[in-house]
Amino acid sequence: MEQSLDQSKEIKKVTQRHLAKRSFQRHWQLYLLMMLPVLYFVIFKYIPMFGAVIAFKDYNVVQGIIGSPWVGWKHFENFFNNPVAWDLIRNTFLLSVFQLAVTFPLPILLALSLNEIKDGIFKRSVQTLTYAPYFISTVIIVSMLILMLSPRTGIVNDLLGLVGIDAINFLGQADMFRSIFVWSDAWQVTGYSAIIYLAALAGIDRQQYEAAKIDGASRLQKIWNIDIPGIMPTIVIILILSVGNLMAIGFEKVYLLQNPLNLSTSEILQTYVYKMGIINANFSFATAVGLFNSIINLILLVIVNSVAKKISGNGLW
Repeated sequence: MEQSLDQSKEIKKVTQRHLAKRSFQRHWQLYLLMMLPVLYFVIFKYIPMFGAVIAFKDYNVVQGIIGSPWVGWKHFENFFNNPVAWDLIRNTFLLSVFQLAVTFPLPILLALSLNEIKDGIFKRSVQTLTYAPYFISTVIIVSMLILMLSPRTGIVNDLLGLVGIDAINFLGQADMFRSIFVWSDAWQVTGYSAIIYLAALAGIDRQQYEAAKIDGASRLQKIWNIDIPGIMPTIVIILILSVGNLMAIGFEKVYLLQNPLNLSTSEILQTYVYKMGIINANFSFATAVGLFNSIINLILLVIVNSVAKKISGNGLW
């Protein structure tokens, strides 16, 4: 009996190797194309993960990663004992949630709206105007914001002056930082983010629209009963990915918009890691803070994926 089981396992292994070899021979071009992205992730994503161990060491350049002494949870304890730690976590969380609440639904609404417009000059013009900001670099976007919101020469304050309102130093007020960051980000990414939803809408069976038209359904009823259910799997996947990156706000834009006057709301974990690690050369401490941020994102990703699978049946795994 045991001998027959061993023989069956061996036959199964041989068959799998034969099928794998046959598949490689038939589709070697695809495997060759796949090698470059796989190498990219291995070299630039997985191998650098080894450097995360310096969060548990007193790293110095002379001794290197392996030679530096272990200190356990020292840097994590130092971070959480720091009075600014919870302010950083709060600022990062509030800015991330605000950004998600604004930038997640807007592309869906834009895609649903464009889907209701017949092809023509107006639709193509709207698509071009909404896609274009995405291709403007972050530095240019920040420069535009600084110029437009300048209390002396900015066009916004010029318009406010026409109606008798005194000049406002928008970037110098901490309570305005989140709104400036999020709404400018929405302007930049909404059009481009809508592309994936437009692609999902294009895949909906047109017979459903014809049946709804025969039944006398209005446009809103078509959107609610056909469009939204049709793109719901896409919405769920994008939501899971967005929540999984909830604490990973774009560092460049926040850092460029920062100044001493708005630092109480603009200082987030990413900018703090940059200042501690690159500017102050406290590599181990900065790695510990960054690792903590990544772990929070991983936990959020797992939780949201589990909830989404239970509610909608769709998930990343």
